[in-house]
Amino acid sequence: MATRIIVGLALGPAFLAALFFLPPVALAVMVAFIAGMASFELLRAAKVAHHNGMYVCTVLAAVLMPLGHAVGYGSWTARAVSILLMAALFLPALGRYGTPSEIRFEHIIVCLFGGVGISVFLSALVQLKGLENGRFYVLLPVICAFTTDIGAYFFGVFLGRHRGITQVSPNKSLEGYIGGIVTGCLCMLLYGWLVQRLGGVEVKLPLMALYGLLGSIVTEIGDLSFSLIKRQCGVKDYGTLLPGHGGMLDRFDSTTFAAPMLLLLVEILPAF
Repeated sequence: MATRIIVGLALGPAFLAALFFLPPVALAVMVAFIAGMASFELLRAAKVAHHNGMYVCTVLAAVLMPLGHAVGYGSWTARAVSILLMAALFLPALGRYGTPSEIRFEHIIVCLFGGVGISVFLSALVQLKGLENGRFYVLLPVICAFTTDIGAYFFGVFLGRHRGITQVSPNKSLEGYIGGIVTGCLCMLLYGWLVQRLGGVEVKLPLMALYGLLGSIVTEIGDLSFSLIKRQCGVKDYGTLLPGHGGMLDRFDSTTFAAPMLLLLVEILPAF
């Protein structure tokens, strides 16, 4: 636990600073690295076979998505990469059908989710950065995900009584889930107030509360979803890259779900 806290205290502020200060292109490179590592960890956890370049094609697709958004061709890149990845996965599967080394459909789906799904979701960070007031918007998913996780943990430890809500994470309690949502809402309101006071930007605080509510709910769904994948794949962590946290996907599982949700909310109901 001590290692987890130390690494979190070291990486958390550094990552937030990178989101705030880095230009969109530099941020896209960082997100591309995260997406590539996350997709690789997913394929490894799902025991996707190492043949026909499935890992290479999937990771390359995941890396290209955020870079496409950075240069202004996000939609075009998403469509092109998706088509090319599907072709790179299905064509070898057609040739190997009926042989001992045939490629299973479920492995193709895992590759598509890793190469397209995860990367598209995380690319929302690059899109947020490119908006007007993007340096403030881009922090929303990360603040929401991190504070929801922290709130859920501490509320669960000190107030958790009703556990076993889901067998995916039987030790997590109802109080923890509620505490995570409450913490996420309060921290989002606090962030909005700070942006208004220190950033000189007029902020609609009721919308910030809505961001916190919906973002925290999706954050907890994301955390449980990737826990479900680990359970079904029979692994404890996706990797060992981050001591105390596991792999890249272990750390950014919640952000993967929170980022597209916050982007959607910002596009529909901008708070500032």
